[in-house]
Amino acid sequence: MNHSDPLMIAGHHFDSRLILGTARYPSDEVLKAAIQASGAEMVTGAIRRLGLGASTTQGLLERMQKGLFILPNTAGCHTAREAVMTAELAREALNTNWIKLEVVGDGKMLWPDVIELLIAADELVRKGFVVLPYCTDDVIICQRLIDIGCAAVMPLGAPIGSGLGIRNPYTLSILREQIAHPIIVDAGVGTASDVAIAMELGMDGVLVNSAIALAQHPVMMADAMRHACEAGRLAYRAGRIPCRRYAVASSPTEGLPCCEVI
Repeated sequence: MNHSDPLMIAGHHFDSRLILGTARYPSDEVLKAAIQASGAEMVTGAIRRLGLGASTTQGLLERMQKGLFILPNTAGCHTAREAVMTAELAREALNTNWIKLEVVGDGKMLWPDVIELLIAADELVRKGFVVLPYCTDDVIICQRLIDIGCAAVMPLGAPIGSGLGIRNPYTLSILREQIAHPIIVDAGVGTASDVAIAMELGMDGVLVNSAIALAQHPVMMADAMRHACEAGRLAYRAGRIPCRRYAVASSPTEGLPCCEVI
């Protein structure tokens, strides 16, 4: 990514706007290769899945020492209390006050419980955390999260792991108009074009996990996601032409010879 256009979150800059989840990869070797191919500088891992004493946590710590920014998340939490406790454990274990806040309301759709999310976000901000909440694409909820003090918002593009892509680009475009803070699409991406669409809509970044981890060739897909993220961002900055219902000639019509029909 162009170094003159970094992603800025809470005073920290990232040259890559692609964030990778670390779950569901076929092996640690594939995960490491995918991270490298993606160019991602930030990766996220679920504290509950890893376990604070697990060897995988140590692996994350080792990768952090190699320059990766580790963003722990509260995946699997269903109440504000659980999420706050998990975030505090993550801060103690990983020595970071950054947290990707997830409070899920149901087990089938994995939809955010926005009431518990707001409660947890408010408490964590007051405790000094840099909070990045996984949320719905509701502009009111996103604005309230920003007002609470969250450093960014992470609205879903589609249900987690569904691969359905960006299901409601209209609401994301409204979010871009209303929210000045970073907006990172989290969940639902299926392929590289979904990442490009999100970035063309003006999103500041995209978090991808299943679409890479479960691809037939994860490392190749990670490389595709990297290029899609960069292309989408460039297209957004370049400014697309307006959409029109009818054709508009691209070649000039002035000076054409007049032909009379006899």
